[in-house]
Amino acid sequence: MRLLLVEDDVALAANVHTGLKRAGFAVDIATNGVDAEFMGNEEPYDAVILDLGLPQRNGLEVLRHWRQGGNLVPVIILTARDAWHERVDGFKAGADDYLGKPFHFEELLVRVQALIRRNLQVSALNQQLHCCGLQLDEEQQQVTTPEGEVFTLTGTEFRLLRYFMLHPGRILTKARLTEHVYDQDFDRDSNLIEVYVRHLRRKLGDWRILTRRGQGYIFVDPDKPESNI
Repeated sequence: MRLLLVEDDVALAANVHTGLKRAGFAVDIATNGVDAEFMGNEEPYDAVILDLGLPQRNGLEVLRHWRQGGNLVPVIILTARDAWHERVDGFKAGADDYLGKPFHFEELLVRVQALIRRNLQVSALNQQLHCCGLQLDEEQQQVTTPEGEVFTLTGTEFRLLRYFMLHPGRILTKARLTEHVYDQDFDRDSNLIEVYVRHLRRKLGDWRILTRRGQGYIFVDPDKPESNI
């Protein structure tokens, strides 16, 4: 999953960025409101962490512009402002969640995970994502098969499998997978998606990820065979 972190505190942004990357997210950073608004409109982020006190354009204005333009990307407001009416203003502007500074990174992480799942209407228990007979442990970045086999995943394998498991039975193009698995610095012409699809097939079985020539990939949902035809 790909996130946009909007924060002008360089040290805080670096720490949060490191933590999110370690947790298996691709993360882009914006340090001012103008860049943030542009990036949020141009890139298909799965969620945005948005500070309010930004240079050039404040976070509330950025958020209002997104919503007025029909951009419904899930947004967590991250701010040192703690007055109740400011939280109300944030929710009225279209925020989905609110976290005040200072905060523990672990709380931010579980809020991000919960927001993405809620947006996709996916449930999970104790950071365990269940789909298509598989159990994905987001904290340990391991997957357990119905037969009880446990595979430890590399960072890219984890990000790719999580995106597949959140979108079972759908045709996912290479471009879409690249946009959601890697950050903006990734070479979009690379063939790494194909490489890591092969890695996942070796671990989970070739039948789990179908190739549709000229279209993309389908992560097979055995409970809905008609969606995989």
